[in-house]
Amino acid sequence: MLNHEISKSFKQRLAQGGAMLLPGAPNALAARVIADLGFEGVYLTGAGLTNTYLGMPDMGFINLSEIAQHTSAIRGVTDLPIVVDADNGFGNALNVAHTVRVLERAGASAIQLEDQVTPKRCGHFAGKDVVPLAEARSRIRAAVDARQDENTLIVARTDARATEGYQAALDRAAAFIEDGADITFVEAPKTLDEVQGIPQALKGTPQLVNLVVGGHTPIMDLKTLDEMGFSLVLYANVALQSALHGMQVALGQLKEKTMLDEDGPVASFAERQRMVNKAHFDEMEKRYALSEG
Repeated sequence: MLNHEISKSFKQRLAQGGAMLLPGAPNALAARVIADLGFEGVYLTGAGLTNTYLGMPDMGFINLSEIAQHTSAIRGVTDLPIVVDADNGFGNALNVAHTVRVLERAGASAIQLEDQVTPKRCGHFAGKDVVPLAEARSRIRAAVDARQDENTLIVARTDARATEGYQAALDRAAAFIEDGADITFVEAPKTLDEVQGIPQALKGTPQLVNLVVGGHTPIMDLKTLDEMGFSLVLYANVALQSALHGMQVALGQLKEKTMLDEDGPVASFAERQRMVNKAHFDEMEKRYALSEG
């Protein structure tokens, strides 16, 4: 399916209403698992990509080329809409415009941009800071103007809750909506009342809430968040954290004893090949095999 069609379907799905559960994928394999389980979309997580690709914390180490490469890889294995975490756009408004064009070509259905300074850091880390509102708004306007397909959505995130307070974060989100953002994302609200107040204050524009296991925002079920009025419920790094735990358990067991064939906490060899669609490539190999003579 063409990316234009995927983005158009995603935009229509959001317009229908009802909360959409959006798991994060740090790589294409995780995206395959998400698609295989029947989710409606996938989120390319900057934190997860930094952790898995570089083995480093989410403190601004990933660059645009690396995000574009992984966006393209995920688009190559799934027709699900991809919401791409583009950090703070890697500079000023001109850099943001370039970021949007690159990621749109790579296969993004929606591009998330935030108002942090450079270097940015995880929304649930201490020590964050945001740029002045005028600069943040210029980033969003540039992003809106830069997209080539009107169906490519711009997600405007603010981290001002941690630095300027809850009301300032709501005010920033409202300003981003005026600048053309399709979805807004107030990062790291700290109480149930704060979470509930976001869609109430920003009615008429889809809202994203990010639930981080071990983070600042209280964890709630999908039904509750749907009733509050959220359109996207993001679990950016459940896949990553579960994979990390699984590796620790399996390798810890391997260290203690020799692991016999598929007797540990591992997927089977056959399941691993199914998940990377080996049968499809076997069929292609047969189809294009060279004949004698």
